[in-house]
Amino acid sequence: MARTPLRPDLALIAGMVEPGSRVLDIGCGEGVLLEHLTAERGVVARGMELQQKNVNASVARGLSVIQGDADTDLVEYPADAFDYAILSLTLQATRDPRRVLEQMVRIGRYAIVSLPNFGHWRVRLHLLFQGRMPVTDALPEPWYETPNIHLCTLQDFTALCTDCGIAIEQAVVLNDRQRRSALNTPRLANLFGQKAIFRLRKDHERH
Repeated sequence: MARTPLRPDLALIAGMVEPGSRVLDIGCGEGVLLEHLTAERGVVARGMELQQKNVNASVARGLSVIQGDADTDLVEYPADAFDYAILSLTLQATRDPRRVLEQMVRIGRYAIVSLPNFGHWRVRLHLLFQGRMPVTDALPEPWYETPNIHLCTLQDFTALCTDCGIAIEQAVVLNDRQRRSALNTPRLANLFGQKAIFRLRKDHERH
């Protein structure tokens, strides 16, 4: 089976993972990122995915993926079971994002999280002038069909990390063209970033 090209955000996530690491990809979909990490970074790859059809597609790629729910099943993993716990564009679809984040930094030495930014300027303008929930490239479903139940801005997410005692080691912001942006203040990132990727770890000074 030919490998599926990585989206720009997934390519950036892959670049944050050290070769040979132990990786758990939570909400791994059809296993595109895990397949790349296995082939290009030599990782020991594991995946968790809610939808059975995606689990089947991942297994067909030769990946070790189980059906599971991030909200309930991460507690089954022991502390520091992985070097990286990855959650790509899924946190906003969980029932308890704070609990999921805390579990990720418990079971992984690092957590890598990407999410759409509800503070993006296009979203703000749409709400201001249309008065309706926006539909954008990063948020493509109408409000009544979206799986996203906890949308947030980048500033909301960084505040949550602070509240949870989670240190942000690296943050990468993507603009409308899915290109890495040099937005060197939180306010600019929150206004012009369409998506962001964070590499996190437990802040040991607070634990």
